[in-house]
Amino acid sequence: MIVIFYQLFFIKKIYSIYFFVFTHDIFIISVMKSLSISIVVRIINFHICIKKKSLSLLTNHKKDNKLLFMNERARVILKKGVHTKIVHGVPWIYDNEILNVKRDFSPGDVVDIYDTGGSFIGRGYINPNSKIRVRVLTRKEEEIDKEFFRERILRAWEYRKKLVDTRSCRIVFAEADFLPALIVDKFEDILVIQTLALGIDRFKDVIVEVLDEIIQPRGIYERNDVPVREVEGLPQVKGFLKGDFDPLVEIEENGIRIIVDVENGQKTGYFLDQRENRMALKGIVDGAEVLDAFCYTGSFALHALKYGAADVTAIDISSSSLELARKNAEINGFSEKIDFMEGNVFDILRDFQKSGRTFDVVILDPPAFTKSQKMVRNALRGYKEINLRAIKIIRDGGFLVTCSCSQHITSELFQGMIEDASFDSDRILRLVEFRNQAKDHPILLPHPESLYLKCGIYQVLKK
Repeated sequence: MIVIFYQLFFIKKIYSIYFFVFTHDIFIISVMKSLSISIVVRIINFHICIKKKSLSLLTNHKKDNKLLFMNERARVILKKGVHTKIVHGVPWIYDNEILNVKRDFSPGDVVDIYDTGGSFIGRGYINPNSKIRVRVLTRKEEEIDKEFFRERILRAWEYRKKLVDTRSCRIVFAEADFLPALIVDKFEDILVIQTLALGIDRFKDVIVEVLDEIIQPRGIYERNDVPVREVEGLPQVKGFLKGDFDPLVEIEENGIRIIVDVENGQKTGYFLDQRENRMALKGIVDGAEVLDAFCYTGSFALHALKYGAADVTAIDISSSSLELARKNAEINGFSEKIDFMEGNVFDILRDFQKSGRTFDVVILDPPAFTKSQKMVRNALRGYKEINLRAIKIIRDGGFLVTCSCSQHITSELFQGMIEDASFDSDRILRLVEFRNQAKDHPILLPHPESLYLKCGIYQVLKK
């Protein structure tokens, strides 16, 4: 308001000067004939001087005013009622929730968010090419600069230090750490970063600088080779951001040695989110014959053997993943106890059922069957099929460990699908426990999308 009153006062002052100059012109014309030449010259010089000063004043004011508006952010005005969810902590604003945007902006710009009454709600970055039009960074009127990112990353790092083994963990989990679309994973002394939206990608260099100062890693690798970036108008890229190191990094998880391929592995190279769920195998696999379907690089299989499994059959469709899984088995001394199979899990489960092959424990950890809400029904059919076939090949009293990492499949939908599969398989399932992602992947209550991993452990009983 102060700025507005200042502008009005300034404009009024300029208009008064112009009015004086205009009346002065009339005065000169009216009296010039009756004055001496010397007096007329003095009046003209005075007149020119005033004109120059007034024009200079107006020009400077226009420049200052232009700079003022250039420095002001665009304002996103929310539709009536939408502000409530943002105030309560929801970090996404969709395109159909915006009333209008005041002032020009470029995709990726930081904008201010207001309700219809003109109250400040928050600050975030905008992309007109995304259905998630604005991702909220803060609900304070604070600058989005290096110090902002330092404070957020430090807070995230302190949280991990209290709850998990920080030798290898997720340091930043996007919206759940109030840094939308930013992922940072730590594998020993190597960091892997993903900037999955245009707004956060603009700050990538600053973020890397802050991470380097706080964590002091030996190297940083960028894994932005993901299709979602193209939706944001960004290219798919990957490569070294700091250091020149072997992208095959060995970590230790729950006492097991794991080789992580940060360059070509899935996502950032390894699924840290299942760390605590793998520990949950302890007890149920002791002396068991175990099937690990969708085994990737073998981490569930290796945990099963660590906790006393007699042997493990591990299946994956990726030859490169199986190659790394074999190396992981070798460095842990488990090569003789794992039978790796390359192929389609759906087909192999069907073949096992037909041939009558059974197991004491079956682990299902498939990739996400859907990336969008519209494909949920098809995804549920896929999940039901693999779980139905798995239940049918589990011996009486054995266990099913089944997972879904799709955020669009809610816990209720997932457990309902398991119940349907148990009914169709003519088995009774007893829930041992239902788990979610590891503690370094925190769940933000106002943002249900941050709860994406489901892991159910069931005992399978014949009727």
